[in-house]
Amino acid sequence: MVGDTDLIFPDAETPTRPTHKVGKGISRRIESVASQKEVPGRKLKSAAKDIPTTSGTKSQIMMRLEKMVDESDIMHGAIRSIDFDEGVFGAAHFEIIAKEDMQQLFEHDELGIAVIHTYIWYMYVTLMRGTELCNRFNFIAASRINATLITKNPTSVKNDLVDRFMAAGDNTTPSLYFLPFNSGNGGHWVLVAMDLSRLIVYYLDSLSGDWSKYPSMKKTVDAAIIKFRSKKNYRNRKDITWVRVQCPQQNNSVDCGFFVLRFMRDIIALNRIDIPKMYFEEYKSYSRAHLDEIKDELCQFIVDQRII
Repeated sequence: MVGDTDLIFPDAETPTRPTHKVGKGISRRIESVASQKEVPGRKLKSAAKDIPTTSGTKSQIMMRLEKMVDESDIMHGAIRSIDFDEGVFGAAHFEIIAKEDMQQLFEHDELGIAVIHTYIWYMYVTLMRGTELCNRFNFIAASRINATLITKNPTSVKNDLVDRFMAAGDNTTPSLYFLPFNSGNGGHWVLVAMDLSRLIVYYLDSLSGDWSKYPSMKKTVDAAIIKFRSKKNYRNRKDITWVRVQCPQQNNSVDCGFFVLRFMRDIIALNRIDIPKMYFEEYKSYSRAHLDEIKDELCQFIVDQRII
């Protein structure tokens, strides 16, 4: 979980965009623009038996990246501004990476939006880009749809959500829209996965409870789905069904962001649009090693993409 003061919404707070090309540019506020070379991502493992059940010391790739960060100007206040592929969130998007974001990985701390978004970018590049998975799974930026923004302007948030639906096609075949949702009242992360063709919304929360904790979120999501279907002239043949998935549960106060990333990772790796109410047999629980794998994958991606 992250506190309200730690939650940064770069789309709303950063007044200007970098001028470099989407999906390729990485700018440094102190250094010159980095030279870029596309490095293919590694395929995700999809079977739980591939994951060790215990966690040891920091991996070699994490220690390598930590050393790179320690020797960089990030330690002295510099930042990295990264342009994502437009396919990640259905529109141009850039993310700010700073020292605090890297420390969240190195120290297994509460995750902020920058880390959540960068891992989503990793999944898009590694698993999805150029494959039919792009027609089955879509991501919604947490910086555009969250409790803080819903409180300020629910109509604008609803319209942003409709625009995201419109950007992805007709949505007449089963697909999932992943929304990593931050509560804003203590910074808890949950995953909302929407199937617009079947009017099903899956709710995955690594703490007990359901969507009733966030009535404004549910109201906004429902209203956006109805408005989207109206704009497309689709008939609403039935009510929207919300399903609380009995997913793995965290046992501390910091892991919710890691769990949300792991939920998305496993659903995509298994290529499953229908999420079982009792979750997947392969992943009835998550060990610390399952979460460490998320960090190692992201560390490798950051190195490969020459972000630091």
